[in-house]
Parts: sequence; structure tokens; C-alpha cells
Amino acid sequence: MILIISRRIFAVTIDRNTTMDKNIREVSELLAFTKDPTEIRNFFESILTNKELQDIGSRWELVKRLDQGESQRQIARDLHLSLCKITRGSKELKKKNAILKRFLKRLNK
Repeated sequence: MILIISRRIFAVTIDRNTTMDKNIREVSELLAFTKDPTEIRNFFESILTNKELQDIGSRWELVKRLDQGESQRQIARDLHLSLCKITRGSKELKKKNAILKRFLKRLNK
């Protein structure tokens, strides 16, 4: 897995028993339990910087645009993102049983 934070690339090997994995699992469980979108947003704003929040928003926007059939180059121009980030989103959408597709279906209900 490659973790990108502030344009720096860190190679991270994830062992299912690592502290990082445990923490991600805990946060995932807490978010699944929390049904209030305002509370979830407040949580994100408490632990993430404005830039990190913008990055998450941009990633989600690119996924929605890809799903609507917009070209990767147009998305790159509009959102000022690298084609690498957009290609990653595209590859994730094409995976069998893609979680992104399931989330988009929930959004569009």
C-alpha cells in the first residue's frame, strides 16, 4: 500500500495486527456506529488538516465524475489533480464488487 500525505510518498507494509490497522479498524467501527453526518464531519475536522479534508473531497469528486463518464483529462484540469490520482480512482471503480460503486449507489438513492 502507498500512503500519500502532502505530496510525499511513504511505502507502508500493512500487517493485519499492526497498530495502524487496529486504529483504522476502530475509526471505521466508530464511523459505522455514528449515524449523524454532522458528528462525522466534526470528527474529520478534529483529526485532519484543511488540506487533508480538501484532498479527501477532491478524491470523492473525481470518483463521482469518473462514474458519470467525464474524461480523466477534464477532471485533472478542473480539479487540479494529477492523472495518476485520477487513474487510481478509475482502476478502483473498475474492480469487481468495487466499494466505490456501492457507495455511489447509496449516494444516488
